[in-house]
Amino acid sequence: MTKKNRDTTAIQPDSGGRATMNTERILEKARQCLEIEMDAIAATSRGLDESFTTVVREIERCLRAGRKIIFTGVGKSAHICQKLVGTFNSITARSSFLDATQALHGDLGLCLDGDLAILLSNSGETEEMIRLAPILKRLHLKTVAMTGQPGSTLCDICDLPLTFLVPREACPLRLAPTASSTASLALGDALAMVLLEMKGFTEKDFARFHPAGSLGRSLLLRVADIMRTGARFPKLPETTLTRDAIHAMTRAKTGSIALIEVEGGRLSGIFTDGDFRRATVDSDNCLDRPVAEFMTRRPKTIEADSLAVEALKLFEKHRIDDLIVVDADGVPVGLIDNQDLPRLRII
Repeated sequence: MTKKNRDTTAIQPDSGGRATMNTERILEKARQCLEIEMDAIAATSRGLDESFTTVVREIERCLRAGRKIIFTGVGKSAHICQKLVGTFNSITARSSFLDATQALHGDLGLCLDGDLAILLSNSGETEEMIRLAPILKRLHLKTVAMTGQPGSTLCDICDLPLTFLVPREACPLRLAPTASSTASLALGDALAMVLLEMKGFTEKDFARFHPAGSLGRSLLLRVADIMRTGARFPKLPETTLTRDAIHAMTRAKTGSIALIEVEGGRLSGIFTDGDFRRATVDSDNCLDRPVAEFMTRRPKTIEADSLAVEALKLFEKHRIDDLIVVDADGVPVGLIDNQDLPRLRII
């Protein structure tokens, strides 16, 4: 079958007269949609200028003054605003959603002097937004027009512009908001992520406000909650013979053992399965020699009160299999085996 024939048979009417697509055509259309939306994000990224910086600094000023950010929009823009409210609140940037229609019937009580309002409208000509902007300004709110049309009415009447660029919508009818929705959402996320870094927001901060579900569990867990202790954590003096170290590892069913100083009990090194294999190659009688001759000195460690995600970072960065947990004095108190992480839903 020629390429021309494939093209003409890609879409065929079914018995009811509706168009159907073959697999190749479906995937082609899906990729086309994604590419158009990616183009919108890329164009928005290239178009960023000082107006973005100005809006970020106004948001920061508003929050430092103890005020809040208000997102408002109608239709699909309202859904995007609600998502952005959730994102901003999750990084302690206090935000609220204002229904543009209900605002004119009493919900303006949400708005306080000094708040900052971000009005989202792709066209910049949405009637509800144009009616709402002057009212918000009379209530002494700073207003930001977040729109895909720099020269729109909304941009003219708001204090600050913040534009996203959409070469074209992915909808073949040019009716459903698609690329514009994606670009506006991405631009709002960019505001939040820049603000997150400006605030010095950390993983520990994030964990405090996300206590539920697997995300909260993984962020709130500390090393002390997941480390192996007792009989599952082999620990012997560094003067121990290699033979006895291997026996201790076997009994504990681990791939490593912590070796400690004879006096003081501080961590001296770690002896692993890999160290043992290398020792057998380099020495004929390694089992009857002190394990200190073959152990890895100054191994990577972590303190017991650290977050579990910090342990995960060490595993990923250094590509190790086991991590010794120490107390503030450098005394080993436990072991994390990276095979435990999937079971604990840390990965």
